[in-house]
Amino acid sequence: MNILEDLKLQYKIGGIAHQLIYWNVGCFLVSLILFYQSQIGDFDFPFWIALKTDPTPFLYAPWTFLTYAFFHDGVLHLFFNMMVLNFSSQLFLTYFTQKQFLGLYFLSAIFAGFVFVGSYYFLNVSSGIVGASAAIMAILVAATTYQPLMNVRLMLIGNVKLWHITAVILIMDLMQFRLGNTGGHISHLSGAFFGFVFFKMLQNGYDLSMPVTAVIDFFSNLFRKSNKTPFKKVHKNYTKPVEKPTARVVTKDKSQQQIDEILDKISQSGYDSLTKDEKEFLFKVGK
Repeated sequence: MNILEDLKLQYKIGGIAHQLIYWNVGCFLVSLILFYQSQIGDFDFPFWIALKTDPTPFLYAPWTFLTYAFFHDGVLHLFFNMMVLNFSSQLFLTYFTQKQFLGLYFLSAIFAGFVFVGSYYFLNVSSGIVGASAAIMAILVAATTYQPLMNVRLMLIGNVKLWHITAVILIMDLMQFRLGNTGGHISHLSGAFFGFVFFKMLQNGYDLSMPVTAVIDFFSNLFRKSNKTPFKKVHKNYTKPVEKPTARVVTKDKSQQQIDEILDKISQSGYDSLTKDEKEFLFKVGK
């Protein structure tokens, strides 16, 4: 298997958090080709990708309230965001579902976008933003609100409480609020606020991610229905051939058992510890 096949396999088995990281990195690579201005050494994102505060652009491109959360204006910007996303997603997904994770990512980005546009509109300032920071802060704050006293081991520091890490990041945002990138800090704090509200609402029985979950379920069910064939209805008319479905279940159980063993091996020793046959088996199953 080559590197491309390994990346495809890790994308398929890595879960929603790893897939979002892949999408962010992919969008950054595309922006390097299309939007990077070598003359000025900076990115020039068009109005249909970056979130602009001028009313006209986002009226024609309302999807920018979400697309801005997948693009970054530099390698360090991308690296730091993806590092925090990987860290916070592991905490969040320990207690919540992948659909809630995706719903929170999308909704917090949209909420922070509206706050950013509204704030700059009243300040009569024209600007634009890109970056996943707001959505990432929402995920981190939601996990912190649920388990603030969780011990997290940091290199060169040792064990610290999760709320200490989150508090430091928020304080840094507040300290730099008027020093530069005010719009970015507004969106960060807005995302953090939405993450807090998301968990409190969930605690009271209201899952704000349900609209996103409903859309995902709709398209998932639509996809499953499209794969059904009329022959399955014909099989229901038979009374004798009972052994065939049993054989399928046994085969599926053996395959699932092998998948579980390989995933356990990955969690203990890492993906690189797999043999060539195990990687090929996972790649075939993931197709």
